[in-house]
Amino acid sequence: MEDPVTAENLNKVKQGIDELRAEINRNNYLYYVLDAPEISDAEYDRLMQRLRELEAKYPQFITPESPTQRVGAPPVAAFGVVRHRVPLLSLAAVYDKEDLFAWFTRTSRLLGVKQFDFVCEHKFDGLTVALTYVDGILAVGATRGDGYQGENVTANLKTIGSIPLFVPRNKAPSRFEVRGEVYMPKSGLEKLNKERENEGLPLFANPRNAAAGSLRQLDPSITARRPLDIYVYQIDWAEGGSVPDNQWESLQFLKSLGFRVNPYNEPHSTPEEAERYHAEWTAKRNTLPYEADGVVFKVNPVAFQQQLGEIAHEPRWAVAYKFPALQETTRLVRIEINVGRTGSLNPVAILEPVSIGGVTVSKATLHNEDDIRRKDIRIGDTVIVQRAGDVIPQVVGPVLSKRTGNETVFVMPTKCPVCLHPVIKPDEEVASYCTNSACPAPLQRRLEHFVTRNTMDIKGIGESLIARMRGQGLLGSVADFYYIKKEDLLELERMGEKSATNIINSINRSKERPLPNVIFALGILHVGEEIASLLAEHFGSLAKLEAASEEEINDIPGIGPKLAGSIYGFFHDPTNINIVARLRQAGVTMTMPEQAVRAGTAPLAGEEFVITGTLGHFTRAEAEERVKALGGEAKDSISRKTTYLVVGAEPGSKLARAKELGVKQLTEDEFLHLLEQASRK
Repeated sequence: MEDPVTAENLNKVKQGIDELRAEINRNNYLYYVLDAPEISDAEYDRLMQRLRELEAKYPQFITPESPTQRVGAPPVAAFGVVRHRVPLLSLAAVYDKEDLFAWFTRTSRLLGVKQFDFVCEHKFDGLTVALTYVDGILAVGATRGDGYQGENVTANLKTIGSIPLFVPRNKAPSRFEVRGEVYMPKSGLEKLNKERENEGLPLFANPRNAAAGSLRQLDPSITARRPLDIYVYQIDWAEGGSVPDNQWESLQFLKSLGFRVNPYNEPHSTPEEAERYHAEWTAKRNTLPYEADGVVFKVNPVAFQQQLGEIAHEPRWAVAYKFPALQETTRLVRIEINVGRTGSLNPVAILEPVSIGGVTVSKATLHNEDDIRRKDIRIGDTVIVQRAGDVIPQVVGPVLSKRTGNETVFVMPTKCPVCLHPVIKPDEEVASYCTNSACPAPLQRRLEHFVTRNTMDIKGIGESLIARMRGQGLLGSVADFYYIKKEDLLELERMGEKSATNIINSINRSKERPLPNVIFALGILHVGEEIASLLAEHFGSLAKLEAASEEEINDIPGIGPKLAGSIYGFFHDPTNINIVARLRQAGVTMTMPEQAVRAGTAPLAGEEFVITGTLGHFTRAEAEERVKALGGEAKDSISRKTTYLVVGAEPGSKLARAKELGVKQLTEDEFLHLLEQASRK
């Protein structure tokens, strides 16, 4: 007779498993169907891992409907359903070197070999799709859905320029299906979220949500306006023609057909090489133009893949080695206010410290009061925090299921936390502002902004030194930088002769910064780098900009009434008039090169430059300034609009992307020659 205590314990275990499954299923629905996740990827992975462990220990409780026996969630009926001929299964995941090596050992044992060839690929954070071609024509495009059937999104997929609508019939099988990942580049997500923020719409939490939300629009014209791209990485099936019998050659074959294949894929043959590949891209993941949450290792020979088969709805012949998480959940302890350089009051989340991707995060941006209300973020909430690259951590949203009722709704203060002056919120603006023009906090931020690389590039001066200089009465405005003497600096604590000399030299060099940088450095409300360049090119000198009427400024394409009012108001404020006069007296650049005035007539107008690697004649920033001064555009990432890629020593991933897109490459000498020729025009 079974022991009653054991039976009671088993009932508790079963109840716990049932509750865990219900929680995972609910989050699957939020993630795959509603595109509105409540928990981070890392937390979801932990839930699934816990369920797998429990089911392995208590196999009698495994059921066909368990999340471990499924891939995702049912497709949305509005699109029409496509049944996958070959299931689009999810991948088993490992999180450390020991588990990775265990997978290699297990796979070798199952194959009966000491080692095997495999292919290393990036695991994109996007939306998996299957593309079916018939007689060379794209016939059907579907989402993964639950792995067995997905949504028919053919019309939306056809709007993505990197998906070929047809392939060479003389090369391709008569019917075949490929698998790929639709994603949104990081730069595209940033731009899209800025547009949505201006329109008062909810922001996308991450590129995967953005890609899914964009691709699953009932109106394809909306999808067409979104910056989506794709990488194709697998042939699912083919008939009426032959295809390669291994994964590496399949990728080359797909590339020859016109599909976009990731240039960072690599073939290898030992676990140590796999670990090195993972370590390399863990360190370099932030340099990628897309989000990747790990790398995938696939057994290369198709015969080996077929021999290994699948288990628990996961292929045995592939594994995903995840990167450290960039999203986690933690508690929002309180919200503090940081006063910016324009006097704006910026809410900052103070968090219970949490490790995200190996970095401890205790603060995160909350954008503004309206964004906090849209997301319904409350003090005391458990929140999802996101960190990507060098971007400041941000609060994605609350975990509503963990709300207790004791949370507090945030209210913007009515007085500035620094100077206690009243706070105002102008009509049609999302930010609140301190009304005190002499508030010390904005002055500190304006001074910090003035010396940065994108403005006056005064090296050797940072936040702490500015504070010390202000404490000695050396800085009351940005113009004061140009009236500081070496003797003044030497009186500062911890300031040596050499450092003081370097700072004075850097200040003097900054006088030659181009006019767009000078305008941006002034810190005019709503004027960023692009608007500063636009103003410099249109007026040609700061004097003409100062004398312009509000109507003249408003007539410039790309500048609206609010921005025109801000610019006009800045140059008619007595304090700012005095600052500009003192900058002019100090010898700061106040005009554009004659040939660069008005972008339409500039010699490099309409041409886009991207720089990769290290240049010998000048810094990247200086090279970009030369391009802008001649009317060209300097961009950070390669696209089909890029005219030239300037290649320096030790180029990065942009070179491979340029070759893939057919973008013309210039050596540094060729770049210098081009600049010289343009200067003579």
